[in-house]
Amino acid sequence: MAQRFLLSAAARTLSLRSIYADGEQAAYRRFCGLRWPESGGAPVCPACGCLDVYDLTSRRRFKCGACHRQFSVTSGTIFASRKLSFVDLLAAICLVVNASKGMSAVQLSHDLDVQHKTAFVLMHKLREAMATETREARLHGQVEVDGAAFGGHVRPANAREDRIDRRLLKHRSGKRRVVVVLRQRGGRTLTRAFLREADGIAFARERIASGSVVSADETAHWDLLTPSFDVQRINHSDAYSRDGVHTNLAESFFSRLRRMVGGQHHRVSSQHLGAYAVHAAWLEDHRHASNGALADRLIARAMAAPVSRNWKGYWQRTA
Repeated sequence: MAQRFLLSAAARTLSLRSIYADGEQAAYRRFCGLRWPESGGAPVCPACGCLDVYDLTSRRRFKCGACHRQFSVTSGTIFASRKLSFVDLLAAICLVVNASKGMSAVQLSHDLDVQHKTAFVLMHKLREAMATETREARLHGQVEVDGAAFGGHVRPANAREDRIDRRLLKHRSGKRRVVVVLRQRGGRTLTRAFLREADGIAFARERIASGSVVSADETAHWDLLTPSFDVQRINHSDAYSRDGVHTNLAESFFSRLRRMVGGQHHRVSSQHLGAYAVHAAWLEDHRHASNGALADRLIARAMAAPVSRNWKGYWQRTA
């Protein structure tokens, strides 16, 4: 019997032991190599693109010989103004990519011995970097579409006679959101959070290429996709799969997302639900890659992403 990939040695190419054994300088060189892969890790001025750069070794910064601008390996990236050491930053990324069902900010703060605020913002910056992978992606071929509701739980009253029908719109909390997923068979997974599932119609039209075959369940609003795509329907009250028509891959994604929200985070605000969905989709799409490859992929994305306008200085604005 073939061994499952995640149980094999090929899935384990990075560990906390090796990160801390190699030390700060090795972690720093790794970040440099992923920031400037075209020059083999040699610094390139972000302002003018000049290679005539020299080190300010006492401060781990560089100075451009042409425009005289000073910069660091994280300048202008999502990690700008970071305070964590590079070895701790690499360890945090290793922990995040190792957690197949996500990791809570509380757990990361305990593992790294940092404040919860630090871990919370760092994880959201990483989710923002993950989102850049599919920002311009369009799906084609066989695409599954589905939606699932998260949050907005209304606690039932203690006494039976005081309880209300929580299914009715007037009795909902207003915090309930629906994640709509578009999943290409053999391809990428795209997600977005909406107030209602029907709002995902425009999202599907925007991100699915014309000529694609769309599989959807029996929910009536997916009928609106019929003029744009070849839509195949499966009625889940009759069967979950019939003649190759199913939404099983979309359901598989929701299974991971529900375990992430319920098992790790316990409660996710409607404001950030979309970011958690992106995180789950990224893990789902790269589930057959080694943890070292995932860490490098995430670092490269973060180093290519601009300064986060949402998360830089977040606690100074909200505390």
